[in-house]
Amino acid sequence: MDIRRAVALESKDRVTVRVYIQPKASRTEFVGLQGDAVKIRVAAPPVDGSANAELIRFLAERCDIPRSRVSIQSGATSRQKRVNLAGVSAEWVLARLASPQGKG
Repeated sequence: MDIRRAVALESKDRVTVRVYIQPKASRTEFVGLQGDAVKIRVAAPPVDGSANAELIRFLAERCDIPRSRVSIQSGATSRQKRVNLAGVSAEWVLARLASPQGKG
């Protein structure tokens, strides 16, 4: 099975990535895969949208895109989320997440 198909759905103008987050971590980082999602630890509590904001910041920074092009499609109050990233491919996002500094 192609890993990109398992965790990301690419459309014409965006990619939707399945994400599993672990809030209240010591630092924000990409961990790897968890089932059919990428696992990301976030250094923010799941209170008042803090963990979601940190997830968006991390993904935008790691993928080198503006925060305005990252949005949570579903799962805002859950650890399991679907996140849209506009203007990038699934291959780009997964390569940037997997690289040590996001420099893919």
